[in-house]
Amino acid sequence: MNTFTILTQGHSDIINITEHVEQIVAERGTREGVIHLFVPSTTAALTIMEDEAGAKKDLHDALDRLVPAAGEYAHNAKWGDMNGYAHVRSALMKPFLAIPLHEGKMQLGSWQSIVLIDFDNQPRTRQVHVMISSAV
Repeated sequence: MNTFTILTQGHSDIINITEHVEQIVAERGTREGVIHLFVPSTTAALTIMEDEAGAKKDLHDALDRLVPAAGEYAHNAKWGDMNGYAHVRSALMKPFLAIPLHEGKMQLGSWQSIVLIDFDNQPRTRQVHVMISSAV
């Protein structure tokens, strides 16, 4: 397993991590298989989207409508850290991805990028674990 670290700004910060994953794939030399990604956090998630300012704004806006930061959350009442919304967003979006690997290349579409989204209400240091299962 390989791990890399990303520094975030929090507040639904969207960071393209595609190049980090591509580098690991190249170093490993695996030609066929599945790339498994995981961020060990209850306030962050991984997804695939177009790395474009309008798409990022649209995702931020949708999340604000679905799970508003200013909403009332039982988590906030219990812990007082005011990031209940971040836990809900992470649970909805998920902390893991699986991407097919063929002929040494991730099988992403033309506009697809792998992104880490940090929903927490403060900057964080996030780790992303990458595991490649080889198809033999």
